[in-house]
Amino acid sequence: MARTTLPSVRTRLTDLAEQAGVSTATVSRVLNGKPGVSAQARQAVLTALDMLGYERPEKLRMRSAGLVGLVVPELTNPVFPAFAQVIETMLSDRGYTPLLCTQSPGGTTEDQYVELLMDHGVDGIVFVSGLHADTTASKDRYHRLRGRGVPIVLVNGYAEGVDAPAVSTDDTAAMDQALRHLYSLGHRAIGLAIGPTRFVPSQRKRDAFASLIEKHQGVTDPDAHVVSTLFTVEGGHAAAAELIRSGHTAVVCGSDLMALGAVRAARSLGLRVPEDVSVVGFDDSPLIAFTDPPLTTVRQPVSAMGHAAVSALVAEIAGTPAARAELLFHPELVVRGSTGSAHVTAPARVSAPAVS
Repeated sequence: MARTTLPSVRTRLTDLAEQAGVSTATVSRVLNGKPGVSAQARQAVLTALDMLGYERPEKLRMRSAGLVGLVVPELTNPVFPAFAQVIETMLSDRGYTPLLCTQSPGGTTEDQYVELLMDHGVDGIVFVSGLHADTTASKDRYHRLRGRGVPIVLVNGYAEGVDAPAVSTDDTAAMDQALRHLYSLGHRAIGLAIGPTRFVPSQRKRDAFASLIEKHQGVTDPDAHVVSTLFTVEGGHAAAAELIRSGHTAVVCGSDLMALGAVRAARSLGLRVPEDVSVVGFDDSPLIAFTDPPLTTVRQPVSAMGHAAVSALVAEIAGTPAARAELLFHPELVVRGSTGSAHVTAPARVSAPAVS
Protein backbone atom coordinates (compact mmCIF):
# COMPACT_ATOMS: atom_id res chain seq x y z
CA MET A 1 0.00 0.00 0.00
CA ALA A 2 1.42 3.42 -0.94
CA ARG A 3 1.81 5.69 2.06
CA THR A 4 0.37 9.19 1.81
CA THR A 5 0.76 12.31 3.88
CA LEU A 6 -2.27 12.86 6.10
CA PRO A 7 -4.40 15.75 4.79
CA SER A 8 -5.73 18.22 7.35
CA VAL A 9 -9.38 17.47 6.65
CA ARG A 10 -12.01 16.18 9.05
CA THR A 11 -12.94 13.20 6.88
CA ARG A 12 -9.44 11.79 7.41
CA LEU A 13 -9.70 12.40 11.15
CA THR A 14 -13.01 10.55 11.10
CA ASP A 15 -11.43 7.61 9.31
CA LEU A 16 -8.66 7.44 11.89
CA ALA A 17 -11.06 7.85 14.80
CA GLU A 18 -13.24 5.00 13.50
CA GLN A 19 -10.23 2.72 12.97
CA ALA A 20 -8.78 3.52 16.42
CA GLY A 21 -12.10 3.47 18.28
CA VAL A 22 -11.61 6.97 19.70
CA SER A 23 -13.03 10.43 19.11
CA THR A 24 -11.81 12.81 16.40
CA ALA A 25 -10.74 15.17 19.19
CA THR A 26 -8.47 12.45 20.58
CA VAL A 27 -6.99 11.85 17.11
CA SER A 28 -6.31 15.57 16.76
CA ARG A 29 -4.58 15.74 20.16
CA VAL A 30 -2.34 12.81 19.31
CA LEU A 31 -1.38 14.17 15.88
CA ASN A 32 -0.58 17.57 17.39
CA GLY A 33 1.36 16.12 20.32
CA LYS A 34 -0.96 17.58 22.93
CA PRO A 35 -1.31 16.12 26.48
CA GLY A 36 -4.43 14.61 28.01
CA VAL A 37 -4.47 11.37 26.01
CA SER A 38 -3.98 7.95 27.60
CA ALA A 39 -1.09 5.79 26.40
CA GLN A 40 -3.59 3.20 25.15
CA ALA A 41 -5.58 5.73 23.11
CA ARG A 42 -2.40 7.27 21.73
CA GLN A 43 -1.14 3.87 20.62
CA ALA A 44 -4.49 3.10 19.00
CA VAL A 45 -4.25 6.26 16.90
CA LEU A 46 -0.65 5.52 15.85
CA THR A 47 -1.64 2.00 14.89
CA ALA A 48 -4.58 3.38 12.87
CA LEU A 49 -2.17 5.66 11.01
CA ASP A 50 -0.04 2.68 10.06
CA MET A 51 -2.96 0.41 9.18
CA LEU A 52 -4.60 3.02 6.92
CA GLY A 53 -1.32 3.73 5.17
CA TYR A 54 -0.85 7.32 6.32
CA GLU A 55 2.59 8.74 6.95
CA ARG A 56 3.13 9.73 10.56
CA PRO A 57 3.76 13.41 11.34
CA GLU A 58 7.50 14.06 11.69
CA LYS A 59 7.39 14.43 15.47
CA LEU A 60 5.76 11.02 15.85
CA ARG A 61 7.93 9.02 13.47
CA MET A 62 10.83 8.31 15.74
CA ARG A 63 8.66 6.76 18.41
CA SER A 64 8.20 3.48 16.53
CA ALA A 65 11.00 0.97 16.20
CA GLY A 66 8.82 -1.02 13.82
CA LEU A 67 5.57 -2.91 13.45
CA VAL A 68 4.82 -6.16 15.30
CA GLY A 69 1.82 -8.36 14.62
CA LEU A 70 -0.20 -9.82 17.49
CA VAL A 71 -2.56 -12.61 16.45
CA VAL A 72 -5.11 -13.73 19.06
CA PRO A 73 -8.36 -15.76 18.99
CA GLU A 74 -11.78 -14.18 19.39
CA LEU A 75 -12.06 -11.74 22.27
CA THR A 76 -15.16 -13.22 23.92
CA ASN A 77 -12.91 -15.09 26.35
CA PRO A 78 -11.60 -12.32 28.65
CA VAL A 79 -8.16 -13.90 28.99
CA PHE A 80 -7.30 -13.08 25.37
CA PRO A 81 -7.89 -9.31 25.71
CA ALA A 82 -5.78 -9.55 28.89
CA PHE A 83 -2.91 -11.10 26.94
CA ALA A 84 -3.37 -8.56 24.14
CA GLN A 85 -3.28 -5.61 26.51
CA VAL A 86 -0.14 -6.80 28.30
CA ILE A 87 1.73 -7.63 25.09
CA GLU A 88 0.66 -4.44 23.30
CA THR A 89 1.73 -2.28 26.27
CA MET A 90 5.13 -3.97 26.51
CA LEU A 91 5.72 -3.66 22.78
CA SER A 92 4.82 0.02 22.92
CA ASP A 93 7.16 0.55 25.86
CA ARG A 94 9.96 -0.82 23.66
CA GLY A 95 9.08 1.52 20.82
CA TYR A 96 7.18 -0.92 18.62
CA THR A 97 3.75 -0.40 17.11
CA PRO A 98 1.57 -3.48 17.70
CA LEU A 99 -0.96 -4.49 15.06
CA LEU A 100 -3.72 -6.49 16.76
CA CYS A 101 -5.37 -9.21 14.68
CA THR A 102 -8.38 -10.88 16.31
CA GLN A 103 -10.08 -13.91 14.82
CA SER A 104 -13.74 -14.83 14.87
CA PRO A 105 -15.68 -17.79 13.46
CA GLY A 106 -16.19 -17.27 9.75
CA GLY A 107 -14.01 -14.15 9.74
CA THR A 108 -10.43 -13.45 8.71
CA THR A 109 -8.25 -16.52 9.19
CA GLU A 110 -4.85 -16.66 10.84
CA ASP A 111 -3.16 -17.20 7.46
CA GLN A 112 -4.98 -14.21 5.95
CA TYR A 113 -3.89 -12.04 8.86
CA VAL A 114 -0.30 -13.18 8.40
CA GLU A 115 -0.35 -12.15 4.74
CA LEU A 116 -1.78 -8.76 5.73
CA LEU A 117 0.94 -8.33 8.34
CA MET A 118 3.62 -9.28 5.82
CA ASP A 119 2.22 -6.69 3.40
CA HIS A 120 2.74 -4.10 6.15
CA GLY A 121 6.35 -5.18 6.61
CA VAL A 122 6.10 -6.30 10.23
CA ASP A 123 9.33 -7.03 12.08
CA GLY A 124 7.86 -10.00 13.93
CA ILE A 125 4.66 -11.73 15.02
CA VAL A 126 3.38 -13.03 18.38
CA PHE A 127 0.81 -15.83 18.13
CA VAL A 128 -1.43 -16.40 21.17
CA SER A 129 -3.32 -19.73 21.23
CA GLY A 130 -3.26 -19.90 17.45
CA LEU A 131 -3.04 -22.80 15.03
CA HIS A 132 0.30 -23.69 16.59
CA ALA A 133 -1.74 -24.99 19.55
CA ASP A 134 -3.87 -27.24 17.31
CA THR A 135 -2.22 -30.65 16.99
CA THR A 136 -4.23 -31.36 13.82
CA ALA A 137 -3.12 -28.18 12.01
CA SER A 138 -0.10 -28.06 9.73
CA LYS A 139 2.97 -26.28 11.10
CA ASP A 140 4.20 -25.48 7.59
CA ARG A 141 2.85 -21.93 7.89
CA TYR A 142 5.31 -21.22 10.71
CA HIS A 143 8.20 -22.90 8.88
CA ARG A 144 7.49 -20.65 5.90
CA LEU A 145 7.55 -17.53 8.08
CA ARG A 146 10.86 -18.54 9.58
CA GLY A 147 12.14 -19.33 6.10
CA ARG A 148 11.37 -15.73 5.15
CA GLY A 149 13.35 -14.54 8.18
CA VAL A 150 10.35 -13.35 10.18
CA PRO A 151 10.85 -13.74 13.96
CA ILE A 152 7.86 -15.31 15.73
CA VAL A 153 6.93 -16.25 19.29
CA LEU A 154 4.30 -18.84 20.23
CA VAL A 155 2.18 -18.41 23.37
CA ASN A 156 0.21 -21.29 24.98
CA GLY A 157 0.70 -24.11 22.53
CA TYR A 158 4.15 -25.62 22.01
CA ALA A 159 4.74 -26.71 18.40
CA GLU A 160 7.61 -29.13 18.32
CA GLY A 161 10.02 -28.57 15.46
CA VAL A 162 9.07 -24.93 14.86
CA ASP A 163 12.11 -22.64 15.05
CA ALA A 164 10.62 -20.17 17.54
CA PRO A 165 10.55 -19.37 21.27
CA ALA A 166 7.50 -20.74 23.08
CA VAL A 167 5.84 -19.47 26.28
CA SER A 168 3.16 -21.48 28.07
CA THR A 169 1.35 -21.93 31.36
CA ASP A 170 2.33 -25.14 33.15
CA ASP A 171 -0.94 -27.05 32.67
CA THR A 172 0.26 -30.02 34.73
CA ALA A 173 0.94 -27.76 37.70
CA ALA A 174 -2.44 -26.10 37.22
CA MET A 175 -4.27 -29.42 37.36
CA ASP A 176 -2.25 -30.53 40.38
CA GLN A 177 -3.20 -27.36 42.26
CA ALA A 178 -6.90 -27.71 41.43
CA LEU A 179 -7.09 -31.38 42.44
CA ARG A 180 -5.09 -30.95 45.64
CA HIS A 181 -7.47 -28.18 46.66
CA LEU A 182 -10.54 -30.32 46.01
CA TYR A 183 -9.01 -33.35 47.74
CA SER A 184 -8.34 -31.18 50.80
CA LEU A 185 -12.07 -30.37 50.87
CA GLY A 186 -12.98 -34.06 50.89
CA HIS A 187 -13.98 -34.44 47.24
CA ARG A 188 -13.23 -37.77 45.58
CA ALA A 189 -15.76 -37.77 42.72
CA ILE A 190 -14.10 -35.09 40.61
CA GLY A 191 -14.78 -34.51 36.93
CA LEU A 192 -12.96 -32.54 34.24
CA ALA A 193 -14.81 -30.30 31.77
CA ILE A 194 -12.34 -29.47 29.01
CA GLY A 195 -12.28 -27.99 25.53
CA PRO A 196 -11.36 -29.93 22.37
CA THR A 197 -8.43 -32.19 23.17
CA ARG A 198 -6.77 -31.51 19.82
CA PHE A 199 -5.45 -28.33 21.44
CA VAL A 200 -2.18 -28.68 23.33
CA PRO A 201 -3.34 -26.99 26.60
CA SER A 202 -6.47 -29.20 26.71
CA GLN A 203 -4.45 -32.30 25.97
CA ARG A 204 -1.97 -31.48 28.71
CA LYS A 205 -4.68 -30.79 31.27
CA ARG A 206 -6.49 -33.98 30.38
CA ASP A 207 -3.29 -36.06 30.60
CA ALA A 208 -2.36 -34.50 33.95
CA PHE A 209 -5.87 -35.08 35.31
CA ALA A 210 -5.80 -38.74 34.26
CA SER A 211 -2.38 -39.29 35.80
CA LEU A 212 -3.29 -37.60 39.07
CA ILE A 213 -6.59 -39.38 39.69
CA GLU A 214 -4.92 -42.69 38.89
CA LYS A 215 -2.09 -41.91 41.31
CA HIS A 216 -4.26 -40.64 44.17
CA GLN A 217 -7.44 -42.64 43.68
CA GLY A 218 -6.49 -45.70 41.68
CA VAL A 219 -8.83 -44.71 38.84
CA THR A 220 -8.04 -46.83 35.79
CA ASP A 221 -10.68 -45.38 33.45
CA PRO A 222 -10.18 -41.59 33.47
CA ASP A 223 -12.39 -41.14 30.40
CA ALA A 224 -15.43 -41.77 32.61
CA HIS A 225 -14.54 -38.57 34.47
CA VAL A 226 -13.72 -36.32 31.48
CA VAL A 227 -16.12 -34.52 29.13
CA SER A 228 -14.70 -32.60 26.18
CA THR A 229 -16.83 -29.85 24.64
CA LEU A 230 -16.10 -26.21 23.74
CA PHE A 231 -14.30 -23.45 25.64
CA THR A 232 -17.56 -21.55 26.11
CA VAL A 233 -20.24 -21.02 28.75
CA GLU A 234 -22.51 -23.35 26.81
CA GLY A 235 -19.76 -25.95 26.52
CA GLY A 236 -19.11 -25.80 30.25
CA HIS A 237 -22.82 -26.11 30.97
CA ALA A 238 -23.19 -29.23 28.82
CA ALA A 239 -20.05 -30.90 30.18
CA ALA A 240 -20.80 -30.13 33.82
CA ALA A 241 -24.41 -31.29 33.54
CA GLU A 242 -23.20 -34.65 32.28
CA LEU A 243 -20.60 -34.94 35.04
CA ILE A 244 -22.99 -33.89 37.80
CA ARG A 245 -25.67 -36.32 36.64
CA SER A 246 -23.10 -39.12 36.82
CA GLY A 247 -22.44 -38.30 40.46
CA HIS A 248 -19.45 -35.97 40.48
CA THR A 249 -19.38 -33.54 43.39
CA ALA A 250 -16.72 -31.25 41.92
CA VAL A 251 -15.88 -30.09 38.40
CA VAL A 252 -12.55 -28.70 37.22
CA CYS A 253 -12.93 -26.62 34.05
CA GLY A 254 -10.58 -25.73 31.22
CA SER A 255 -11.49 -22.04 31.31
CA ASP A 256 -13.36 -19.52 33.43
CA LEU A 257 -16.12 -19.32 30.83
CA MET A 258 -16.63 -23.07 31.08
CA ALA A 259 -16.69 -22.75 34.86
CA LEU A 260 -19.47 -20.16 34.67
CA GLY A 261 -21.39 -22.63 32.52
CA ALA A 262 -20.75 -25.32 35.14
CA VAL A 263 -22.24 -23.12 37.86
CA ARG A 264 -25.28 -22.54 35.68
CA ALA A 265 -25.59 -26.29 35.04
CA ALA A 266 -25.53 -27.08 38.76
CA ARG A 267 -28.27 -24.54 39.44
CA SER A 268 -30.38 -25.80 36.56
CA LEU A 269 -30.27 -29.22 38.26
CA GLY A 270 -31.49 -27.72 41.53
CA LEU A 271 -28.07 -27.83 43.20
CA ARG A 272 -26.12 -25.11 44.99
CA VAL A 273 -22.53 -23.98 44.41
CA PRO A 274 -20.50 -24.69 46.48
CA GLU A 275 -22.79 -26.42 49.02
CA ASP A 276 -23.65 -29.31 46.65
CA VAL A 277 -21.16 -28.97 43.80
CA SER A 278 -17.74 -27.29 43.76
CA VAL A 279 -16.42 -25.64 40.60
CA VAL A 280 -12.85 -24.63 39.69
CA GLY A 281 -12.04 -22.48 36.66
CA PHE A 282 -8.85 -21.67 34.79
CA ASP A 283 -7.40 -18.28 33.70
CA ASP A 284 -8.56 -15.86 36.44
CA SER A 285 -9.96 -13.56 33.80
CA PRO A 286 -10.72 -9.92 34.66
CA LEU A 287 -13.93 -9.50 36.72
CA ILE A 288 -14.11 -13.23 37.54
CA ALA A 289 -13.77 -12.39 41.23
CA PHE A 290 -17.15 -10.62 41.02
CA THR A 291 -19.23 -13.54 39.73
CA ASP A 292 -21.89 -15.25 41.85
CA PRO A 293 -20.32 -17.00 43.62
CA PRO A 294 -16.83 -15.54 43.17
CA LEU A 295 -14.98 -18.18 41.18
CA THR A 296 -12.18 -20.33 42.54
CA THR A 297 -9.75 -20.58 39.63
CA VAL A 298 -6.18 -21.25 38.59
CA ARG A 299 -4.59 -17.99 37.51
CA GLN A 300 -2.48 -17.80 34.39
CA PRO A 301 0.57 -15.52 34.94
CA VAL A 302 -0.45 -13.33 32.00
CA SER A 303 1.86 -10.41 32.82
CA ALA A 304 4.98 -12.56 33.24
CA MET A 305 4.18 -14.56 30.11
CA GLY A 306 3.57 -11.42 28.06
CA HIS A 307 6.85 -9.93 29.27
CA ALA A 308 8.74 -13.10 28.32
CA ALA A 309 7.10 -13.28 24.89
CA VAL A 310 7.93 -9.66 24.06
CA SER A 311 11.48 -9.95 25.39
CA ALA A 312 12.07 -13.04 23.27
CA LEU A 313 10.65 -11.39 20.14
CA VAL A 314 12.65 -8.19 20.59
CA ALA A 315 15.81 -10.27 21.04
CA GLU A 316 15.00 -12.20 17.85
CA ILE A 317 14.42 -8.96 15.93
CA ALA A 318 17.77 -7.65 17.18
CA GLY A 319 19.50 -10.75 15.85
CA THR A 320 20.04 -12.42 19.21
CA PRO A 321 18.23 -15.77 19.08
CA ALA A 322 16.21 -16.58 22.19
CA ALA A 323 16.15 -20.06 23.72
CA ARG A 324 14.11 -22.60 21.79
CA ALA A 325 13.18 -24.61 24.89
CA GLU A 326 9.57 -24.02 25.95
CA LEU A 327 9.29 -21.63 28.91
CA LEU A 328 6.70 -22.95 31.36
CA PHE A 329 5.19 -20.45 33.81
CA HIS A 330 3.82 -21.60 37.15
CA PRO A 331 0.13 -20.78 37.70
CA GLU A 332 -1.48 -19.81 41.00
CA LEU A 333 -4.59 -21.25 42.65
CA VAL A 334 -6.96 -18.48 43.73
CA VAL A 335 -9.50 -19.77 46.23
CA ARG A 336 -12.82 -17.95 46.31
CA GLY A 337 -16.44 -18.93 46.86
CA SER A 338 -17.20 -21.61 44.27
CA THR A 339 -15.51 -24.46 46.16
CA GLY A 340 -16.48 -25.93 49.51
CA SER A 341 -16.40 -29.12 51.53
CA ALA A 342 -17.77 -32.27 49.94
CA HIS A 343 -21.38 -32.83 50.98
CA VAL A 344 -21.74 -36.26 52.58
CA THR A 345 -25.35 -36.48 51.43
CA ALA A 346 -24.66 -35.48 47.83
CA PRO A 347 -26.71 -37.70 45.50
CA ALA A 348 -25.35 -40.53 43.35
CA ARG A 349 -21.66 -40.21 44.09
CA VAL A 350 -19.08 -41.91 41.94
CA SER A 351 -17.25 -44.35 44.22
CA ALA A 352 -13.46 -44.07 44.31
CA PRO A 353 -10.67 -45.28 46.60
CA ALA A 354 -9.43 -42.94 49.30
CA VAL A 355 -6.51 -40.60 48.59
CA SER A 356 -3.22 -42.33 49.26
